[in-house]
Amino acid sequence: MTANAIDLTQKLDQFDAHWTPHVIADFNGHEVMVVKVKGEFVWHSHADTDDFFLVLKGSMRIEMREGDVTLGPGQLFVVPKGVEHRPVADEECHLMLIEPGGTPNTGDPATAVVKPRI
Repeated sequence: MTANAIDLTQKLDQFDAHWTPHVIADFNGHEVMVVKVKGEFVWHSHADTDDFFLVLKGSMRIEMREGDVTLGPGQLFVVPKGVEHRPVADEECHLMLIEPGGTPNTGDPATAVVKPRI
């Protein structure tokens, strides 16, 4: 096995699209992803899994019916499973996400994006 560090900045430099998570590693059946976000995502929930957000650059707000959480660089938040939420970034924001493999980003496989591996 050859051990190589994963450079998050280098991975994020490989794409410009917003709201399209890119898988960069696998971890115990979970996908570790980086994503660029800007604007509003759709309201959604994940019935079977929590949703992990770690801000790498910029800031964002996670809107929930019970109240919002604002995150800046180096801050993370876990949306509990089943909680409806909507990520919003007024300016471009870079995130790391961790989810069980195959989790649809919209909570619905019919509307989810394909998550490329880089």
